[in-house]
Parts: sequence; C-alpha cells; structure tokens
Amino acid sequence: MLLKDDGVGVHAVRELQHEVPRGVRAVEVGTAILDALHLIEWADCILAIDAMQADGSPGTIYRFGVEDVFGHPIKASLHEVDLLAALGFFTSGHRPEIAVLGVQPETIDAGMDLSPSVQAALPQLVAAAKGIVTRWRA
Repeated sequence: MLLKDDGVGVHAVRELQHEVPRGVRAVEVGTAILDALHLIEWADCILAIDAMQADGSPGTIYRFGVEDVFGHPIKASLHEVDLLAALGFFTSGHRPEIAVLGVQPETIDAGMDLSPSVQAALPQLVAAAKGIVTRWRA
C-alpha cells in the first residue's frame, strides 16, 4: 500500500471485507505469505489480487490461474510465485483452487493512494472478485 498502485490488492480486500459471504475470508497478506500458511491450509479456494506488469494500459484487469505464471521467465508479480512456493510446505497433498486477478499499475512510487486509472478500475476489480467467489460457492 506504500507504493501506490502496488497496493491495489489491499484496497480491493478492504472493499471486499464489507460484504464477505459466510465461509469466506478476505485477508491482506501482501508479501508475508508464510504468515498465512494456516489460512492456505484451511482454504479450498484462494483468490490473489495484485498489481501486475503485463504491458497493458494502466487499470487493465487480468484473470488467470497461478500456474499460468509459474515456470515462466517473466514474473508478473512475486506474490503468485510465493503462493506456489508456500503450497510446497504441505505434505498432505492439499492444493486449493487458485485464481489471480492482476491490475496493470500506472504508478509504483511512494504514496498510499491509487493512481486515477487504477482507482477507476477498482469497482470492476471488486466485482470480478465477487463473481469468482460466487462461482466457487455455487
């Protein structure tokens, strides 16, 4: 959140926390993925939301599976790779379904506010997240 658009996931989670369905948790994890191992172990599904450099226009929203970026030389975001690495800690074979929503940043610089283009995309991002969760719960 301290690097403007890099904090888009935090802004989205804070919006989502107002309307969390029963059995769903919306949590801010950031780069502290190991601190969230207990949540990963509990989860059947995980939705990661993060800024993602993918050469699109600022505010563009991308949806993909975490495996889509794993093993590729270009990392869209460190958080997806960290999530896959964290899954390696589980020997029980537990593997939740994982989806990622990425947003093309405009500004990665000191500051707590989103850029205008990413701020404008936030309602669509939150709606996409709600849609994914609704499909998972169906």
